[in-house]
Amino acid sequence: MQRDALPFYRVMAYATGVFLLVLCVAMFVRYGPPDNPSMSQIVSPIHGWLYVVYLVAAGLLVYQRGWKGTRAVLIAAAGTIPLASFFAERYVVRKAREEARVR
Repeated sequence: MQRDALPFYRVMAYATGVFLLVLCVAMFVRYGPPDNPSMSQIVSPIHGWLYVVYLVAAGLLVYQRGWKGTRAVLIAAAGTIPLASFFAERYVVRKAREEARVR
């Protein structure tokens, strides 16, 4: 029996979104008036690896649901734009649940 990829995607979408917002703050601290690179040196790699896992989660979900490549690209891009992963997560969950009801 195959596990549903939706819960894994949801967790990764939220984690990636939160760390992207923290990364934005870290970039302000690094390049803004405080001029302190220590926070971004810690947060940048964490967000980078979380984004890689987010891409895997999105890929599994797209493969499992049989969605088109354009939807996969949009979902993947949502992890790079602040706040977009939260909106994309809601959209993806809604679409996945609608399609599950139709089948």
